[in-house]
Amino acid sequence: MTSPPDAPPACPPPSSSSPASLPASPPASLSNRSDSSPDASPQPRPRSLTELFVAFTVLALQGFGGVLPVVQREMVERRRWMTQEDFIEEWALAQTMPGPNVVNLSLVIGNRYFGLRGACAALLGMLLVPSLVVLALATAYARFAANPHVAGALRGMAAVTAGMIAATGIKLAASLHRHPLPLPLTASVAVLAIVGLAFLRLPMLLVLAVLGGLGCVLTYRRLKP
Repeated sequence: MTSPPDAPPACPPPSSSSPASLPASPPASLSNRSDSSPDASPQPRPRSLTELFVAFTVLALQGFGGVLPVVQREMVERRRWMTQEDFIEEWALAQTMPGPNVVNLSLVIGNRYFGLRGACAALLGMLLVPSLVVLALATAYARFAANPHVAGALRGMAAVTAGMIAATGIKLAASLHRHPLPLPLTASVAVLAIVGLAFLRLPMLLVLAVLGGLGCVLTYRRLKP
């Protein structure tokens, strides 16, 4: 028997030349950014009792028909002595105190910066010079009250005053989204207050006691750790 021929030797596999490994390029260096943010500038405040007195005198002389819009613009927007949230809290406190709301607000703001002396200075600024102006205007009005032009001017001023108060309310309502309570809840309380005062003509003390007490309780429970 003839043996089968030996199988030819296997051809060596072709050598695969691996590409030369290139050295990894160093990453591009990022520019250093300064993480240090500048310190927030402190909130402005009255430098003296005289400045506080003059500020309240000036804003009181501007408040024909209503001082609240002027106080909000002067304290929050112009002088920046208070934030919008601070003003709302102080205004809410002033409404719960007996007496004219704006006078109470001047006492609260003055006490905020200089204690009892600041409260007295703000109160004098709110009442002293404006009282003299009111006496002079009352004397002139008693003489010209029957003039139809004077009566028409006063009616027009009343319309402007209503618009100023409404605009201030809209500005204050814009900060409700930063309240600890959800926005729908705070908006509902505000609407209930408007309905109770404007349409149902409920006593303001009753509305403050019920809705104000409800708001205080809900906010306290929300902030309680």
